[in-house]
Formats: sequence, C-alpha cells, structure tokens
Amino acid sequence: MNDLLIASLLTVLIFIAGTISIELGISAAIIEIIFGVIAGNVLNIHPTQWLTFIASVGGILLTFLAGTEVNLDVMRDKFKESMLIGCLSFLLPFLFAFAYTYYIAGWTLDAAKIAGIALSTTSLAVVYAVLVETGLSQTELGKIIMASTFVTDFATALALSLLFLQFNLYTLIFVLFSAVLLMAGPKVIKYFFKRYENRVIEPEIKLLFFIFFLSMFLGEIGKSHAVLPIFVFGLLLSRFFENNPHLIKKLRTVGFAFITPFFFIKGGMNVDIKDLVANSSLLLALFTVKIGAKIIGVYPISRAMLPKGGRVFLTLLMSTGLTFGTISSLFGYQAGYINKSQFSILITTVILSAIIPTIIAQRYFTPVSNGLKEEILAEGEEG
Repeated sequence: MNDLLIASLLTVLIFIAGTISIELGISAAIIEIIFGVIAGNVLNIHPTQWLTFIASVGGILLTFLAGTEVNLDVMRDKFKESMLIGCLSFLLPFLFAFAYTYYIAGWTLDAAKIAGIALSTTSLAVVYAVLVETGLSQTELGKIIMASTFVTDFATALALSLLFLQFNLYTLIFVLFSAVLLMAGPKVIKYFFKRYENRVIEPEIKLLFFIFFLSMFLGEIGKSHAVLPIFVFGLLLSRFFENNPHLIKKLRTVGFAFITPFFFIKGGMNVDIKDLVANSSLLLALFTVKIGAKIIGVYPISRAMLPKGGRVFLTLLMSTGLTFGTISSLFGYQAGYINKSQFSILITTVILSAIIPTIIAQRYFTPVSNGLKEEILAEGEEG
C-alpha cells in the first residue's frame, strides 16, 4: 500500500478518534488503540518504517511529558504512599504473571520473566493522557498517581536491565551519556528556553528533539532503551515547567496533535485477532492475573492512605499497561526469548489492560464528582 495512502487513512482514523473521545469523554489514546486494531486486521494496514519511527518518537515524547508532570514536592511529601503503591504495583503482578506462565502455562524461564515484566507495568502514556484530559494532572491525587507510576516503571526498567543484561562498549557509552544528560541537561535546557523562548523557529524545542533522537540511538546500539533516562530527565525539569506552563504547552501541542497518536494506533496494529482466538483462554487468564494482582497490591494501600473519592480511580489507572509493556514484549520477541504467538498474547493483554481499566475509570470513577472538583477549580482560579 502506498505510504501516502496509509498516512491518509491513519490520520483520518486519528481525527475520528479525537472526535469520538470528546463526545464520549473517553481518552483519545484508547480510541486510537482500538482503531489501530481495526487498521491492522480489517484494513490490512501494516506498520511501515516511517510509522514505526514516528511511533517510537511518540513513546519517548510521552515519557518525557509524563516525567514533567511528576511533582517533586509531592514525591517528597508523599514518599511513603508513592513508594508503597508503586513497588506493590510492580512486585505482585510480576510474581503472579511469572508464576502462572512458568508453572501453569509451561513457558520457558526467560519467556516467563518477560511475561512478568510486561504485565507488571503501569502505562505512563495512558496515565498521563487520562490525567491531562480529565483535568486531574495538577491535583494532588494526579501527582500521587504519576509519582507511583514512576516508581512502578522504574522498577520495571530496572528488572528488564538486570534480568537480561547484555553489556557491550556502547552500553557504557549510553550509561555515560545518560549520566551527563541527567546532571547537565536540565541546566542547558533551562538556559535555552529562557534565552530563545517566543521565537517563531522554536530552537529550544528542536534541542529537546535532538536529545530524544540521540538518546534513542545510543540506547538502541547499547542494547538498552532511552525510556528510563528520558523519564528522569523530564522529572528533573518538572519544577521548571510547572513554573512556566506556557513552555510545556508547546510540546503538548506538537505531541498530542500529531506525534503521539501514531504511537497508540501502532500499538493496536500489533494485535493479530486470528492468533488470539486460538489462545483466548490463555489471554483471559493473563489479563485476569495482571488486573487481579494490581488490585490486590494497590487497592488496600490506597484505601489506607487516600481519600475515598480517588481510591478506585487510582487502582484502575495503576492497572493499565502500554509503553513499558509493549517495549518489554518487543524486546523479548526480538531477542528470541518469546515466540510470535506468545508475543501476540502478551501485547494484546497489555493493550486490553490499557483499554478496559481506563474506560471503567473514566466513565464511572473519575473523582471530579467525588470531592476533587473544588480542588481543580481552586487551582484554576489561582492560575
């Protein structure tokens, strides 16, 4: 199929997804994933090289934006809540998924490790998109969710690195680059944003994309991934962007208008419905294991520490998976730790966990009606 025709079809799906999202009050990311499944299985559109590239950039951009939404003061003040919720959100699903795939489904040890990692994640992309769209990103609850998500996905990235470490010279280069980025990068970015803001050509935005691309390249050749350092990079800039909201709005405009929808729609295109039908019982079992383990790990802690209105909402959002789950599954497939069928099952479980808990959370448990509306309105007046 012609590249321009593919681009035309996907962009019209993205446009329709955005319209449906507004009308139904459901995250555009979820509609885009569903449309991706339709594009791959009904329209027979397969990921092209350019689509894969844009989607990869979209994942990195979302990760950076998510990092900027983590409030360092809240992380410090709510350290116990964030650490407990985030660690249990990772540990229980990892252990449950590993045990089920290894001892019951009969997967190999390495395949079970991949399953445990992929199904332990919480989606930075989905959580961030939902919090922004619902207006909760600047509330205390939203910031606790982002901080907890950071802890979960940090543990996920750490587990993937430690359990499947492949060290080479380029890995060392990537680690050194990441260290320099995290130590000096925030100062450089702050200088450029202050010196060159409000210029039509937006040189400071171009510098950020250079950092994204270079990080992705070094991570790829270093047998690693740029997601973790880029997220921490965004985290270190969170207070700067909080004090300069007009600056982050530029990145949101670029990201949500064009780049990030391709990340979500490509995620849906990875699903093979025919393969899933043949393994529907295993798919259902893994989905139940992931969501059940998340609820067991997260809800009791949130019940003890959070106001009533946000407990279920937080638990459901912490149950979502997409970015790191997709990355982990793809890593396992490309490295030969899981086969194509196992990859399809894992990626679909991850995508379902992005769709179902999110829809339920947004439709029935968004806490605006349970006590946070006043907080949001007050913050809006202060701004």
